[in-house]
Amino acid sequence: MATVSALWRHPIKSHGREALDAVTLVAGQTMPWDRHWAVTHEKSKFDADNPEWVMCRNFMIGASTAGLAGIWAELDEATATVTLRHVDLGEITFSPDDPADVAQFITWVSPVCPPEKLRPAGIVKAPGRGMTDSAFPSISIMNEASHKAVAGRLGRPLEMERWRGNIWFDGSAPWEEFEWIDQDLRIGEAILRVHERIERCNHTKSNPRTGKRDTDTLSVLRDGWDHQDFGIYAEVTTGGNVRVGDKVEVI
Repeated sequence: MATVSALWRHPIKSHGREALDAVTLVAGQTMPWDRHWAVTHEKSKFDADNPEWVMCRNFMIGASTAGLAGIWAELDEATATVTLRHVDLGEITFSPDDPADVAQFITWVSPVCPPEKLRPAGIVKAPGRGMTDSAFPSISIMNEASHKAVAGRLGRPLEMERWRGNIWFDGSAPWEEFEWIDQDLRIGEAILRVHERIERCNHTKSNPRTGKRDTDTLSVLRDGWDHQDFGIYAEVTTGGNVRVGDKVEVI
């Protein structure tokens, strides 16, 4: 029997991750507070006067700025403040909605943003949804057995946080999740419709402890399985509570 083994949210897109014990999913929405904010750069096409979802290339992301992968996050929902930690940067607590705080954040994060690449410019959000990489409000679901298969082919332990999933489950065969496309899953009290596999990018090459690129995860996927996919995107169709230990089943 497959069960939920971990829950994660990422309050600021590509800038940290936070483990949870439980979450309440809402139909048609991303995981609450997941990718709630995103960091723009000087070439971003995000329209602050008409804030809507735009593609990930409009933001500072780990695929192009490796050091961002080393950030961990903690969100205070009551005050909408975020604490970020990085081994090379130390710690900062700030409000992503406060321009003065955002300026302090940009100063804090800039040392891991190479000067020859895009630089952080501000923090934005879109009403009603998180800035997931998918055009639809998605929940990303990851299989521990698939992760172990990748680590096994690599020949050494691999950090699960590299994949930036929302819901992790254990108790299924490796890559079984790819058979669930266009099917419904019951996870705890919620029901989700699986839409597509997730094609991975260079972000997964970076160590979440150090922010340094140290593993060619994409080559491991291509050499082992002739693809560079890991995890699946699903949409919440019926909301409800999801907790670590809840059953995961195709219905």
